[in-house]
Amino acid sequence: MKKSLILFSLFLILFSCQQTPPTKKVRKPAPVRHQPKSVAYQLVKTKEWLATTTDSTQFSIALAVNRTDRKNIVKMDSIVIPTDMTGDIAYYLPFPLEVPYLNDVDKIIFFSYATQTFAAYENGQLVYTGPTNMGRKADPTPTGLFHTNWKAEKTTSTFNDEWDLRWNFNVANKLGVGWHQYELPGYPASHSCLRLQEKDARYLYDWADQWILKDEEHVLVKGTPVVIFGSYDFGAPKPWLQLTSNPKALDISAAAIEKLVSPYLKQLIAEQLNRAKLQAN
Repeated sequence: MKKSLILFSLFLILFSCQQTPPTKKVRKPAPVRHQPKSVAYQLVKTKEWLATTTDSTQFSIALAVNRTDRKNIVKMDSIVIPTDMTGDIAYYLPFPLEVPYLNDVDKIIFFSYATQTFAAYENGQLVYTGPTNMGRKADPTPTGLFHTNWKAEKTTSTFNDEWDLRWNFNVANKLGVGWHQYELPGYPASHSCLRLQEKDARYLYDWADQWILKDEEHVLVKGTPVVIFGSYDFGAPKPWLQLTSNPKALDISAAAIEKLVSPYLKQLIAEQLNRAKLQAN
């Protein structure tokens, strides 16, 4: 009997040693994506292209590449179109698929002013990306590190009470800046907010974390980090027109992302641990 108990105890010890330690993160596998054979672009007449295109996936790619939406693409004389549209949308937008420097960051979102695109990462893996139209010249979007705080499925603009904003997620509470669904004319046109297509605004609305408040004046835990960076040359042609001559003209490297995040990394990890501790209690 004693021998059986000893063997059973040894089995339990060996089995427990093979298990993943409770503090070790189990990372999600990289998203499965379909890569196009090549990435190149051409400038085409909008009406002609729309008249011959019925594929919804290709239409979505065209909207993203031209930083616009269904309502506004028809107003454009010419648009930039990939010559091979068989790939996933991530291959036609500038953010890298992986950023190893972010391996320990659970969630983070980037908005690029220069390219008018955004990207969401989980532990260094790109999980979602799309177009945005940010602040116009007179009302630029502030840059730097922010965190998501409060959100609302529908709210009213502080600039015009006739503007209904869907899937609004605030990132700068005192400044009133956040992302939300609103029309994308294909250039920075907002009053400092981050305009998105509705499907993208809804995704980020569900994906990002809100802050956790102790009371009306004190924040216990900040929300998902949001890095807004770069600048837009309002006097130059739309940047994505460069893609027709250089498909990599707007690419954002993993090294560039690392440089952006490195001043904040310790702060981000501390906030992340703070959230984990609070949620564990």
